[in-house]
Amino acid sequence: MVLALIIALPFLGTLLSLATDRFGRRACALGTAVAPALALALLATQLPAVLDGTVLLQRVDWLPALGLNLSLRLDGLGLMFALMILVIGLLVILYATYYLSKDEPVGRFFAYLLLFMGAMLGVVLAENLLLLMVFWELTSLSSFLLIGFWSHSKEARQGARMALTVTGGGGLALLAGILLIGHIVGSFELTDVLAAGPLITGHALYPLALILVLLGVFTKSAQFPFHFWLPQAMAAPTPVSAYLHSATMVKAGVFLLARLYPALADSEWWFYIVTLTGLTTLVVGAILALFQHDLKGLLAYSTISHLGLITLLFGLDTQLSTVAAVFHILNHATFKASLFMAAGIIDHETGSRDMRRLAGLWRYMPHTAVLAMVAAAAMGGVPLLNGFLSKEMFFNETLNHGLFGSFSWVVPAVAVLYGVFSVAYSLRFIHDVFFNGEPRDLPHYPPHEPPRYMKIPVEILVLLCLLVGVVPGYTVAPLLAAGASAALGGSLPDYSLAIWHGFNTALVMSILAMVGGVLVYAFRQPLFRWQEGLPDVDARLVFEQSLNRLIGFAQRLTGRLESGSLQGYIALMLAATLVLLVAALSGLDSLHGPVALSPFDPLTALGLGILMLTAVLTVFFHRNRLKALMTLSTVGLIVSLLFARYSAPDLALTQLSVEVVTVILLVLALFFMPDRTPIESSSLRGLRDVLLAGGLGLLVALLAYAVLTRPYEGIGDFFLANSVSGGGGYNVVNVILVDFRGFDTLGEITVLAIAAAGVYGLLKHLHLPHPLVDPKGTPWSRDSHPMILNNVARVLLPLALLVSAFIFVRGHNLPGGGFIAGLITAIALILQYVAHGVTWTQRRLPISYHAICGLGVLIAALTGLGSLAFGYPFLTTAFDYFAIPLIGKTELATALIFDLGVYLAVVGATLLILSNLGHVSRDETDKDGSSQEVL
Repeated sequence: MVLALIIALPFLGTLLSLATDRFGRRACALGTAVAPALALALLATQLPAVLDGTVLLQRVDWLPALGLNLSLRLDGLGLMFALMILVIGLLVILYATYYLSKDEPVGRFFAYLLLFMGAMLGVVLAENLLLLMVFWELTSLSSFLLIGFWSHSKEARQGARMALTVTGGGGLALLAGILLIGHIVGSFELTDVLAAGPLITGHALYPLALILVLLGVFTKSAQFPFHFWLPQAMAAPTPVSAYLHSATMVKAGVFLLARLYPALADSEWWFYIVTLTGLTTLVVGAILALFQHDLKGLLAYSTISHLGLITLLFGLDTQLSTVAAVFHILNHATFKASLFMAAGIIDHETGSRDMRRLAGLWRYMPHTAVLAMVAAAAMGGVPLLNGFLSKEMFFNETLNHGLFGSFSWVVPAVAVLYGVFSVAYSLRFIHDVFFNGEPRDLPHYPPHEPPRYMKIPVEILVLLCLLVGVVPGYTVAPLLAAGASAALGGSLPDYSLAIWHGFNTALVMSILAMVGGVLVYAFRQPLFRWQEGLPDVDARLVFEQSLNRLIGFAQRLTGRLESGSLQGYIALMLAATLVLLVAALSGLDSLHGPVALSPFDPLTALGLGILMLTAVLTVFFHRNRLKALMTLSTVGLIVSLLFARYSAPDLALTQLSVEVVTVILLVLALFFMPDRTPIESSSLRGLRDVLLAGGLGLLVALLAYAVLTRPYEGIGDFFLANSVSGGGGYNVVNVILVDFRGFDTLGEITVLAIAAAGVYGLLKHLHLPHPLVDPKGTPWSRDSHPMILNNVARVLLPLALLVSAFIFVRGHNLPGGGFIAGLITAIALILQYVAHGVTWTQRRLPISYHAICGLGVLIAALTGLGSLAFGYPFLTTAFDYFAIPLIGKTELATALIFDLGVYLAVVGATLLILSNLGHVSRDETDKDGSSQEVL
C-alpha cells in the first residue's frame, strides 16, 4: 500500500518532530524532514508509470454499505499536487529552521506542519469522496493550529478562528454536495463519479449539488465574497503563509475544481457561477493588493487574485483553459512560495513588513533582492519567466469563448485590467522595498543578509521559475500533460509551451498589461489618496461583530428554549410529535386498512379496561405521590400480563422484574419527598397539557390502528428461521440479544454500568435529613427492620437465587436469560437491604458492585473478542451438543458466557444504585449516637 504509506508518513513524522525537539532546532528540523523525504522517495517510484498515463488505485473496503471505503488514487493530477506538497513542504521545513527563534516550540510547529501536510496528501490522493471529505476537514483543523501558532497574539487567534469558521462552514456545504453526488451516482468512488458526468449534469438535483460543492471550493480557495479570511491569516508565521498560499490550503479548493471538472463542468450553471466568481475575485484581489502597505498583505491579496484567475480558467470550460489553469497552479506555487519566503527574510532581518518604512534594501541585501525581484517579475508575468507563459495562455483563452454573447469582450477586458494591476503591485513590491531611497525607522538597522541556508529554498524556487520560463518543454511539460489530462478526464488538446507564439492578440494584451501597470504604478499617489478617502472597512472587525451578533442570537434563542422547565421541554417535544403525526395521517385516504382486526375476548377486554382505569387514576392521584405510585405499579403489572397474553413471555418477565425494581427505587425516593405535590401550574397551562396529552394519545391510537390494519413485512421471519441454525437457541428473543444483536446488548450494558457509576458518584456525598414524622405528623416507626420481614427475607433469598439460576440457564431455549435473572437476583438482594439495613447486609456481603459491573462488561466483551481469535466476526456464537455425565446430552453455547456478562452487569448496576440510597439519610437525633438508614 504505497499510497497509504505516502499519506501516513507525515502523520507518523509528527512523533519524530516532538521527540527531537529537545535536541535543538536543526536536529528537530532534520527529524521532521525524514518523513516527507521518504514519502517523496516513494512517490518518485510511481512517477514513470503515472507520467505514462497509468492510474494507480488502492482500495480497502471499510463500510461498503455506506459507500465509505479506504480507497486511494494516484493519477497525473494527484501526482502534480503531491509533488508540490512534499517538495515545497521540505523547503519550508528548511526555511523555518532559521526563521523561528530559539525560544519557540519548534517541535510543536513542525508537528502541526506535518499534520497539515498529511491532510493535504489525503485530499489529493483520495479516491473515495467521503474519505476526501475527512481529510478536507482535517486541513481546516490543522491550518487553524498553524495560523494560531503564535497564540499570544490576538491577531493570530482571530485570524485562525476566522479561517476555521469560513472554511468549516464551506466544508459543511461541501459534505452535503458530496452526499447528493453519491446519491445521484450511487457511489462515492471518484472513478464512478467522473464517468457519470452526463448522469450528474442531467439530474434534477445537479444545480443544488453544484452550488453546495462550489461553496466548499470558494470558501477554501478564498473566492469573492469569502476572500476576507485569507489576509487575516497573515498573522501566522511566514513559513506557514508560504506553505498555505502556494501548495496547500487555498490550493485544495482549485484542486477540487480540477478533480471534479469532468463530472460537473459541462453545463451553463458551471460556466456562469465559476466564471463570474473567478472574474470578480481576479479583479478585486489585484486592485486591493496594490493598496496594501504590509508586504505579506500585498502577497495575500495577490494570492486571492491568482486563485481567481485559476477559477476563471476552469469556468471558461474549454480544454485549453483547463490546461492553462493546471499550468498556472504549478507556476503560482513556485513564485508565490519564494515571494513569501523572501518577505519573511525581509521581516526577519529588518523587523518590519511595512513598505512605507522599507526602502533601499538593494544596498544591504543584494542577494535576497535579486531573488525577490525575479520572483516578483514572474508574478507580474514578465517574459522568460514561468508566470508569463501561463498568463499568455490565460489571455488567449479569454478571447476564445462566446458564452456571454455580445458581451464576451468583457472577459478579455477584465483580464487586461487584472494584468495592469498585477504588474503594478509587482512593481511596488520591487521598487518600494529594494529601491525608493533609504529605510525609515527600521527596528533592526542596518539590515543584512540572512543565514546562507535560509536562502536555499528561495534560490531553488526562483531557479524553477527561470527554467520553466526558458525551457518549459524540458522541465514542466511531462508533469503538466499528466495533470491536465487527469483534470480533463481524457485526451489533451493541442497546445504549445513555446516562449514565442508570434505577434498575436494575447501578446498585445500582455504588452498593454505591462505598459498599463507601469503607468498605474507611476501615478499611484492619486490612487492612494482616492483609496484613503473610501470608508475604512476592517474585515476582522466586521467578522467579529457578526460573530458576536450570531452568538448573541443563539444565546437568546437557547435561553427561550432551554428555560429549565422539564414540563416545557416535554410540551415542545409532544407538540412537535403532534404536528408530525397530523402530517403523516392526513395523507391517508382511510385509516382502516385491508387487514382484519384480531378477535377480542372478554378477558383481554377486562385487562385493557383495568389498564386504562389505572392509567387515568394515576393522573387523577398524581398530586398524592404514594397513591399515584400504587396505581402506576398496577399499570405495569397489567402490561406484563398483556405481554404474556400475546405470547411474549420474555417481555412479560422482563417487564415484571423491571417494574419491581422501579417501584422499590421510587418508594425509596418518595421517603425524602413531601407526600403531596403542590399546585404550581396555572389553569391555562393545565388546559394546554390536557389538549396535548389527549390529542397525542388519540393520534397515537389512530396511528397504531392504521398500521395494524395494513400488511407489512417484518424481520421476525428471518430470526425465526435462523434462531436455531445460526444461534443454537429456540428462544428467539434471547438469541437476538446475545447473538444477532449482541453488539447492541454490549453497548447497552456498558451504558448501564456507566450510568450506575454516575448515580453512585451523585449519591456518595449526598446526605439528607432523616424524616421523623410523616406529612400528617404521625411519627415513623422506630423499628426500621421488623422481625417478620427479617425472617421472610432470609427464607426468600436462597429460593430467589435458585429461581434466578434456573431462569439464567434455560434462557437460550426457553423464556429467561441473563437480564431477567440479573433483575431477580438484584431484587432478592435488595430485599435483604430493606429487611436488615445497609450495614448488616454489607457486613455479610462484602462485595464491590463496581467490580461486578466492570466484570460483567469485560466478560461480554471478551466473548466477542474470542470469536475474532478464531477468525469469525465479533460476538459470533459457537455452540454444540455434548454428553455430560448424570445430565445427558445437552447444548453448550458461548452465548451463555456473554449472558453471564449481562447478568453480572445488571446485578452490579442495580445494586450499586439502590443499595447506596441507604447511605443518603442519617438520623442525627438518635440518643445512642447511632444512625438510622433508609434501607
